[in-house]
Amino acid sequence: MLDTSNTAFTCFRQAAKAGDFLITAEVTPPKGGNPTHMLSMAATLKGRVHAVNITDGSRAVLRMSSLVASAILLQNGIEPICQMACRDRNRISLQADLMGAHALGIYNILALTGDPVKAGDHTDAKGVFDLEAVRLLQVIQKLNRGFDCNEKPLTDGSCDLFAGAAVDPQCASWSGLQSRFERKIQAGAQFFQSQLITDFERLEKFMDKIAAGCDKPVLAGIFLLKSAKNAQFINRCVPGVNIPDHIIDRLAQAKDPLEEGMKIAAEQVKIARQLCQGVHMMAVKREDLIVPILDMAGVAPVKQLVTV
Repeated sequence: MLDTSNTAFTCFRQAAKAGDFLITAEVTPPKGGNPTHMLSMAATLKGRVHAVNITDGSRAVLRMSSLVASAILLQNGIEPICQMACRDRNRISLQADLMGAHALGIYNILALTGDPVKAGDHTDAKGVFDLEAVRLLQVIQKLNRGFDCNEKPLTDGSCDLFAGAAVDPQCASWSGLQSRFERKIQAGAQFFQSQLITDFERLEKFMDKIAAGCDKPVLAGIFLLKSAKNAQFINRCVPGVNIPDHIIDRLAQAKDPLEEGMKIAAEQVKIARQLCQGVHMMAVKREDLIVPILDMAGVAPVKQLVTV
């Protein structure tokens, strides 16, 4: 296995294993061939997050390849977490991309099942779903041991991927949440990033009853709500999300809804710091506001600034 302990782009893994409070943020790849805007948003996060997630066709909407976009970030001195969804690729293609990620120095992978095709902008496309998140994690384990998914040796070297998974502490089925979480742990998940959190009592219960003792960092999803209309749209269009009325009312009554949304996000970061080992920041199309939110929450720059 490749020793990456002294390489530049293992800041996130090192911090996770050291028990540091982890900060990640999400950036959307471009819809087209020009990565300039993506890079400008990601550049604002340098020194303030341990790694930047690149989404993989989130909500089944066409965007640039997450692997390519992650490579572009890496070239610009930003450590990526490459999200990899099973919706669009079979196991041959997924393994090929995972090996390619390792070869490029992209070691952080978030294994996802992927949103259904019908949710996106190419509803006539055929979903693949040859694997789902747990089985993808199992495949990553095998690649790290030097074998493909059929247990055949990788003749040109093993991989060294730091695999994570998604978790939704607000899932309606508590038994289903526990079962899925435990299966992902068993399949090799090394960290968890949550869906956006609005019920922090539920998050606390999840941490106490399910995640306790797993020794894997859980990062709470913190989402910047820009207005009451934005919150209502998310409630309507994002499955499993329920932004409570008191937050929507607070945004509706604010003189500056965007500023109020930032305050809400900063308050949520402060709460999350008391409950889990990190936060995953999401500010769609306003990633430049993530650092001001972290400042409002009193979060210091990360210990290690990643540079090329």
